[in-house]
Amino acid sequence: MFGHYNRILTINLTDRSVLIEPVTDEVLAECSGGKGLATRLLLERNTPGVDPLSPGNHLIFATGSFCGGRMWGASRYGVYTKSPLTGFYAESYSGGKVPEAIDSAGFDAIILTGKADKPTVLTITPDGAEFHDAGDLWGTDSIVAEEIVEKRYATDNKDYRKAGAVTIGPAGEKMVRFALIANDKWRCAGRTGAGAVMGSKHVKAIVFQGDKKRQYADPDAVALFAKEFGKKNSQGPAAKAYKAMGTTMMVSLMNNVGAFPTKYWSQGSCEHWEKISGEQFHADHEIKPHACAKCFMACGRMAKIKKGRHKGLQLEGPEYETIYSFGGICMVDDMAEIVHLNDICDRLGMDTITAGNLCGLAIEAKLRGKIDYDIEYGNVDQIARLLQMISDRDGIGDILADGIIPASKDWGVEDIAIHVKGLEPAGYDPRALKGMGLTFGTSPRGACHLRTTFYKPELSGLIPPDQTEDKAEMLIQYEDRLNIFDTLVLCRFYRDMYTWDELEPAVRAVTGLPSTQADLEKIARNIINMTRQFNLQEGLVPEDDRLPKRIHKEALPSGESLSFEEMEYMLQDYYRLRNWDEAGVPL
Repeated sequence: MFGHYNRILTINLTDRSVLIEPVTDEVLAECSGGKGLATRLLLERNTPGVDPLSPGNHLIFATGSFCGGRMWGASRYGVYTKSPLTGFYAESYSGGKVPEAIDSAGFDAIILTGKADKPTVLTITPDGAEFHDAGDLWGTDSIVAEEIVEKRYATDNKDYRKAGAVTIGPAGEKMVRFALIANDKWRCAGRTGAGAVMGSKHVKAIVFQGDKKRQYADPDAVALFAKEFGKKNSQGPAAKAYKAMGTTMMVSLMNNVGAFPTKYWSQGSCEHWEKISGEQFHADHEIKPHACAKCFMACGRMAKIKKGRHKGLQLEGPEYETIYSFGGICMVDDMAEIVHLNDICDRLGMDTITAGNLCGLAIEAKLRGKIDYDIEYGNVDQIARLLQMISDRDGIGDILADGIIPASKDWGVEDIAIHVKGLEPAGYDPRALKGMGLTFGTSPRGACHLRTTFYKPELSGLIPPDQTEDKAEMLIQYEDRLNIFDTLVLCRFYRDMYTWDELEPAVRAVTGLPSTQADLEKIARNIINMTRQFNLQEGLVPEDDRLPKRIHKEALPSGESLSFEEMEYMLQDYYRLRNWDEAGVPL
């Protein structure tokens, strides 16, 4: 099919077998690529109830039909598996330049199953996969590992494009359940613990390279669309805002609306927010915009710390979510120190949202006399030490390495722990943004902000943040369209540019398929029902879609609240509009 390779690569790590399988046009027309195809493969190949860290859990990498070509915002890949953190559906996405290397190997999906008998690096090309010993790399941080494997294993085939690698850090090797998969040094498929699954299979890194390119149904139409799309949007307000400040601009915005989670979810703003704002960050340090391939947004921040004890430290970041998790949840009031904590997490290979929230939980547990451990709000060195202990699975770190549900139960602080399905929310307090409460509850991977990015319509005035009526209907429109984004695979920050009206001619030019809004909505809703089916077979119960009781019991100091009744109203409205029953089971 146009826009696809009609090929799947399955790698059995146990017996070192490699199988290239065809995928039919009918399957691709029904579920598209990216998330749609990967979810179908998970349903077909994962045994219900499989241990996420066992050889039987499949780890799937996929790009979409827009990757590797002329379409803007499409240099992205997705990773799909059963989460070792939540026990439910796992999806995570990353950008950069490596996605185009993954795509050049010429597969719609790459599946890892089984477990290697020793640390391994895989090289993947259009011909399949080869296995290499990674014993000397086991224990290296993710950035060092990436630099080594790209030099060591890139082929000298003159027809192949530049190689790209994905890696795990020490946290993934130790199967920390929120370990990430990294690429381009600082880009990460961060949430739900895909790096732990990769580590459980003894895979340290995968190097991709090839000469394949997707064939378009109408190349001239694709070229014209890309040209006009860039002309229309590259100098627009969204592109200019992201290029100027990246996601750091959200710090001031969220504090001003009282939705910046602070002091482990006890406040909606923090007194030191100006010190950790994007404006102050750019004023104090050397910051340059940095873009993924095929992107005019350049939201990334190539940062070099100019003063203080971390002077000279460089990385791409931090993103808003890292600033919220350490600057808000843990009350760190210096951006240079947040960059330092970001660097630790990146090198160890851990999700910063979960890491920061777990450190905040530990601080609260200490304050309440539940644990005997020296840690307090704002103490960077104590937080940094705890991050290392989590990665090493040392002492108290071993408890936190398994995630918030077992840790809060072990310490007797389940009543204050903030999560949905075992995944901590991103930096948007649902008591101030009620629609984010609904999206946290209904997201298949847990408290995910990216499933709908519904803070955008609430903050922009499309619907009042405190309104509950009609919220589910608008949220579903966002969720359906963004599920199509994840089949293509497109960056979330292009959400206001790739409207339904823009997606229709773009998808048709690439694939040749009917692609009206109704056609695309049908695919999206099929994917959403498949992810729901996956979670139901893994034991999802109605309570898993609810928010922690603390969110409903405690209002923010500013007075904003989200009652249980309001959440239940939105949830039942969502179920009804999805054609699910009152327990959230698709009819």
